[in-house]
Formats: sequence, structure tokens, C-alpha cells
Amino acid sequence: MEEVKKIIADIKMKNFKPVYFLMGEETYYIDKITDYIADHVLTEEEKSFNQMVLYGKDVTIHDIVSHARRFPLMADHQVIIVKEAQDLIKTIDQFDAYFDAIQPTTILVFCYKYKTLDKRKKVYKSLQKHGLIFESKKLRDYQIEGWLKQVLASKKYTIDSKAAAMLVEFLGTDLNKIANELNKLQIILPSGTMITPDHIEENIGISKEFNNFELIKAIAEKNTTAAYKIAYYFSQNTKNNPFVLTMGLTYNYFSKLLQYHGMIYKNAQVNPKMIAGELKISEYALKDYQSGVRNYPMKTASRNISYLREFDLKSKGVGATALPHYDLLSEMLAKIFN
Repeated sequence: MEEVKKIIADIKMKNFKPVYFLMGEETYYIDKITDYIADHVLTEEEKSFNQMVLYGKDVTIHDIVSHARRFPLMADHQVIIVKEAQDLIKTIDQFDAYFDAIQPTTILVFCYKYKTLDKRKKVYKSLQKHGLIFESKKLRDYQIEGWLKQVLASKKYTIDSKAAAMLVEFLGTDLNKIANELNKLQIILPSGTMITPDHIEENIGISKEFNNFELIKAIAEKNTTAAYKIAYYFSQNTKNNPFVLTMGLTYNYFSKLLQYHGMIYKNAQVNPKMIAGELKISEYALKDYQSGVRNYPMKTASRNISYLREFDLKSKGVGATALPHYDLLSEMLAKIFN
């Protein structure tokens, strides 16, 4: 986030790089930087003759270099954006020749999504020396809440921790998907609003009561009534609540619970913030582990992990006839709560 702010601040100050090589798994920031360059480097009048978008699957490195070496028309710069540049992966090394005679009035942007360049390659070193390389790494689920808060704060909104967890569970860690849903909420809700689970449920359609986040909480607290209610709801809405996802998240919970037990065993006065960092969870989610430590001793947590491995196989029809969704879930819960 800070690196992106610095890149955009430099562009705003007209401290341009001749080549921006934007790469990595997370496409959100690649799009953000590209859009900022496309929208702010040239005026609307200048864009007609001096801004072009090329696509990696339709051009060669030679085509890109030829366009890059021409001069702008009635403007200080020309902007060339190469989208889907990852399609040039087999020939990208050839771009190194461009650095023998860089055209200083060209701003060339490569959107090299889902992949990264090999840092040992000559072209990588040339890009590093003469241009700018930005690697956009995928955020982990426990990092999303912090990202959400930063993004919303810049637009004068806040978000409840549970609402953030609901978004991550439903949308995963794809920042573009999350940002799209946030944009919808910002159209509906006035500036200064704290986004709550109610807002998420009413406007995005994610249930605030029946989701994996609430199921883990019910398991942690040994709240059997709530757990079986959620299991039944899941069985009626299997498309949005696949068993494999529920089982995976439950397995992850007990695996981390074992880690938590180990940390407490070594040091009874462990700092909650430090625990959240070690377990790679949000501080809000930590309360489920605090409940779990009380309700599932280390031996029971370990046993439950073995049960969950069995249910993973059962769900795939290994060693048993494939069971209906609710039967699988209720039997899994019965074993865990036993």
C-alpha cells in the first residue's frame, strides 16, 4: 500500500519512469497504478494522438519497441499501456534491447498479471536500473481487514470486524471483487458510515447468521444448537456453502488451535497481539481460539484433526458411499463435540 502511494505521488509530481513493469498475483494494485497513469499523465486532448493500449496476445516485443521509439505529437510524452503482458512471457527477454536507446518521452506500462519475472534475468536487472518494477503480492485472509480499514478510511468510512470477516469468507482475498462490493456500499451509504454485518447482509446478500465464520464460533464455544442450525442452512444452500470449504476452514481452525495450545504451554502470559501475529489471524478472530482452548484440550484438538481428515475422504466418496451434505456436516459436528 505504501509503495503504491509513493509511485502515485511521484507520477502526480511528474517524476515519471520510462518503463513501469507491474507484475504479480494480485491484480488490484496493477490496475490502480495503470488507471492512474492512463487518467492523469496526459490531458484529454493529448490522449487522442499520444496514448495507446496494446495487448500482449496481439503484439510482439518488436511492435512494442517500435511504438515506444516514436515521438509524441503536440505533447511532452506519449503513454503506451501493454495489457495482458504475461502473454509475452516467452519473448520478454527481447525487450532488453530497448534499454540501449530508451525514448525519454515515452512512458511504457507493462501489466504482467499473475506472474513475476525471474530476478536473475538480464531484462529484470535492466528494468530495475532504468525503470520501475512493482510486484503486487496476494494478501492473506488475515491481512484483508487491515487493508479494508485503510481503503475505507481514505473514503471516510469504517468497517466492523465481523463485516470484514464476512466479506473475506464470501469473496476470498481477491481485492478487485472486494473493492467492487465496497463501491456498491459507498453508493448506498453516506460518508462517515460504519459498515456493519447488517449492511453486508442487506446489500450484498451474505447471511450474517449462517456462514462459516459463525459456524467456527459455534464450534469454538461448543454451542451445538447454533452449529446444527448453520449446518442445516448450509445443506439447503450448498452452492454458496460447499462442504469442502467448511471442512477446510474447520481443519484450519483446529490446526491453529493446536499451535495456540503450544504457545500457552511454553508461556502462560502470551500477548494477544503476538498470538494473532503468530497464528496469522485477526485479533477479532482470536476470541474463537480463546474459547477453543477452554473447550478443546490439546489431545481433543488433535483427535478432531484426525476426524476431519476422515471426513475429507468421506466427502470424496473414499471408503464410504457419498453422504448428503447435511448428513456429512451433522456427523462431523457430532464427532467434534463428542
